[in-house]
Amino acid sequence: MRAWPSPNFGERRGGLRPSLVVLHYTAMASCAEARARLCDPAAEVSAHWLIAETGASEALVPEAARAWHAGAGEWAGQGDVNSRSIGIELANRGDHPFPEPQMAALEALLSAVMARWSIRPEGVIAHSDMAPGRKQDPGPHFDWRRLARAGLSVWPSSAAPDRPAAGFADHARAFGYPGDSDEAVLRAFRLRFRPWMAGTADVADATDAGLVADLARRFGIDATRPNA
Repeated sequence: MRAWPSPNFGERRGGLRPSLVVLHYTAMASCAEARARLCDPAAEVSAHWLIAETGASEALVPEAARAWHAGAGEWAGQGDVNSRSIGIELANRGDHPFPEPQMAALEALLSAVMARWSIRPEGVIAHSDMAPGRKQDPGPHFDWRRLARAGLSVWPSSAAPDRPAAGFADHARAFGYPGDSDEAVLRAFRLRFRPWMAGTADVADATDAGLVADLARRFGIDATRPNA
């Protein structure tokens, strides 16, 4: 584990502690290029960790500090995600699968980060989850089910649950998604849980609604409850 300190960080605002981990891909040609940008004061971006394709994990910003990785967005109704999260960048252009050494290193790092900060599996999210329509990382090639099987994220329990009483958008908000456009939230949901699917919100099938309803029931607020 190597340290390449980035100058791009500050104090977490309002005394907040990390309750989320946000996963990203670098969308750059190499890990070296990504590292240079994340450590460039002029770029004004950073993350707490960078994981190379080889599995080498590099600490860029102290976890107690506020790195500049998330940008505009929210999760579970809370903004300033930078103050609430640990940011992990995975060296990947976004157009190919994540290699085994990198995924294994991510699992080890996530386990340690979650233990240090008492972060629950539902607190491990995609950049695209908190910023639908603006971001799409870590993208359709990332193996979220693998993380869920290891207890490091979440996955719907059933592919065909009972028909939910509320619609897709209501349950998506209950799970944590922002109140963005239905199309943007549906795309973000599918990027993570059904990346092979396409189509707009008005043709979302019953499986989309059922899966997000299951997530909301188990990890969020039931959208059918009064004042949910």
